[in-house]
Amino acid sequence: MSPLTALRDRAKAARHHIVLPEGTDPRVQEAAARATSEGLARITLLAPEGTAMPDGVTGEDPTKSARRDAMSAAFLRARAKKSPTQDQADAAINDPLTWAALMVREGLADGTIGGAVATTSDTVRAALQMISTAPSAPMVSSFFLMVLPDSHPTRPGQGLIFSDCGLVIEPSATELAAIAAQATASAAALLPEPPKTAMLSFSTMGSAKHSNVNKVTEALEIARTNGLTDIDGELQFDAAFDSSVGAKKAPSSGVAGQANVMVFPNLDAGNIGYKIAQRIGGATAIGPVLQGLAKPANDLSRGCTADDIIDMIAVTSAQIDAL
Repeated sequence: MSPLTALRDRAKAARHHIVLPEGTDPRVQEAAARATSEGLARITLLAPEGTAMPDGVTGEDPTKSARRDAMSAAFLRARAKKSPTQDQADAAINDPLTWAALMVREGLADGTIGGAVATTSDTVRAALQMISTAPSAPMVSSFFLMVLPDSHPTRPGQGLIFSDCGLVIEPSATELAAIAAQATASAAALLPEPPKTAMLSFSTMGSAKHSNVNKVTEALEIARTNGLTDIDGELQFDAAFDSSVGAKKAPSSGVAGQANVMVFPNLDAGNIGYKIAQRIGGATAIGPVLQGLAKPANDLSRGCTADDIIDMIAVTSAQIDAL
């Protein structure tokens, strides 16, 4: 069974409440209608009063909602360290991204998904400010769920986690270890196979010497010290992914050639890598999915389709289950 089919089946069983803040966008409206009719989730769309809603979908206008006083108070609590004024709070909650994130913070929805219209920076900022990081998380990072095509010669239809491809630009060794831990946990929540995590580099097991390689090996040791087990590095991508190459370059590794979690050394590598896999390799890319938040809030590409939004609803539902 495809990982996406399995995730959709799990979403149908849970029927979590997802709020979509960009409720006037036709793609978002289509996805809301389909998610509701297929039983994937209960959907709230944020949109101006009078916007036509698909059957079974709840609509809400933040500027006219009867909950404005309560949401304004929630904003003041969320941003208490910045000491916003009441007027600032009242203005801030007019933003659908902020309102949606506050709904999740206050338990009025289980998760939120934006970014079909808004930029990644705006979407992530609302999530960070209103929901914040999980108490046990040192940071927030992101991943893409990559699903290989059924025609792939060695791993047909398999799901992989690529991290971080959308958020942390130049992680330190400590941050890279945290990304590895978060990506491994995401794989455990989303993939049918146990996570096997590769710390990627241009070097495999000491084949090259450079400070960039040292950062990856230091991150590996931190991750192992923190309790990660099925993790290895440093590995070039071919050694991590291809069993024959892994056997030659890292014969003693239990991860080489079998990795399904790919941790990139920086955002340049991760962003370029996932787009090559998507555009040349034909993989389906779902993300960027945020990890490390207290409650699920996720981003979409502004070029997304209704299918992409449906897939993100299923991924978000699985994150809710994992809390």
